[in-house]
Amino acid sequence: MKHPLPARPQHICVLRLSALGDVCNLVPTVRALQRQWPEARITWVIGKSEHSLLAGLSGVEFVVYDKTTGLTGMRALWRELADTRFDVLLHMQQALRASVLSLGLKADIRVGYDKARAKDAQRWFTHRQLPPHPRAHVLESFLDFARLLGVEDLSLVWDLPLPKAAFEEAKSITGEVPYLLISPCSSIRLRNFRNWSAEGYAAVIEHAWRQHGLITVLTGGGSTREREMGERIKALGPDDDVVIDVIGETSLKGLLALVDGARAVIAPDSGPVHMANALNNPVVGLYATSNLRRTGPYLWQEYAVDAYPEAVRTYMHKEPADLPWGQRVRHPDAMSLIRAEDVIERLEAVLALPKTPQDMESPDEA
Repeated sequence: MKHPLPARPQHICVLRLSALGDVCNLVPTVRALQRQWPEARITWVIGKSEHSLLAGLSGVEFVVYDKTTGLTGMRALWRELADTRFDVLLHMQQALRASVLSLGLKADIRVGYDKARAKDAQRWFTHRQLPPHPRAHVLESFLDFARLLGVEDLSLVWDLPLPKAAFEEAKSITGEVPYLLISPCSSIRLRNFRNWSAEGYAAVIEHAWRQHGLITVLTGGGSTREREMGERIKALGPDDDVVIDVIGETSLKGLLALVDGARAVIAPDSGPVHMANALNNPVVGLYATSNLRRTGPYLWQEYAVDAYPEAVRTYMHKEPADLPWGQRVRHPDAMSLIRAEDVIERLEAVLALPKTPQDMESPDEA
C-alpha cells in the first residue's frame, strides 16, 4: 500500500545540499510549490556554499548543513529541528550523506527518486518514489517532485535574490565597461575531465576584444588549479589590458551579479552556466564529457557547444543512445574535441540576440 500524499501540505521540507548548479535548477520547483500552496511553509536543508548563493530566497526558511562537520553537524541540525514535523520531505539528493541526514528529520511521508534515478540506495530511505521519467534533464527531475504532489503550474520562475551589495561588488570589478564572463574550471572531482584549454579560452577572449570591444572577467574558486588556469589564460591572451582575473576573489552573490551584468557567459558544465540560465542571461556551455541534454543550461541548450556525442563515439566506441542516461566520458582528452571556432560561433550567436526590456533596466537597489 502506498503512503498517501498530503492534499494541502502545511510544511514542506526540501532536502538538497549541493551543488551550486543543481540548487539553481531546483528553484523553479520551489516557486511552483509556493504558487500551488502560498500558505505552506517551505524549509530547505541546504549546503553551506549553496546557501550563500541563495540566501534571501523569498518564502524559504533555510537550514544549513556544512558537510565538513560530518555526523557532529548532523546531530546539531537534528537538535535544531527536533520539534519540527514536516507533512512531506522531498529527498532530492541522491547521496548517502543526505540520506543519513534525512533519518533525523521527522516527516509524515518521504518522497525520493524512482529506481532508475536513485543512487546510493536512496529508495531505502523513502516511502514513495517518483514515477519513471527516462532521459530527463536535472531541472525536469526536480519538477517531477512537484508533479507527484499535484502541482499544476510548472512554469519556470527563479527570482534569485541579488542585494545591492552584490551589484556594488560587481561594479567595483568591471566599472561601466561591457564584458564577457568566463569561468574556466569546474569543481575538482575524481576523474572529472570537464575543463577546456587555456589556449581555447585565450582565442575566444581575443575575438571578443577585437570584434566587439569586450573585456573578459575570469571567475572561479580559489583552488591552486583554478588560479593557475587564470594565469595561463592571461599569459596567452591579448597584449592589451583586456582580462580581469578575479578567480577566488568574489563572493557567490558577487559572482551572481557579475553573471547578471555580463554580455555573455562561457563556462564548462559547472555552477556559472546554471546561474546564467537562472538569470536568463546569454550563456555558452562547453560540453564533451557530460551529457548536455541532462545537465546543460536548460534555457540555453541550443547555444551550447555539444561535443558529447563525438566524445562518446571517439573514446567509448559507442553511440550516445546506447549509454545509460547521464553517463560521463571519463577521458582526459575529451574536451579537446571542442574547437575555438565552435565557441566563437556560439558566442556570436548569443551576442546577436536582441536585448529584452528587462536587460535594459537598472538593477533594483531596494
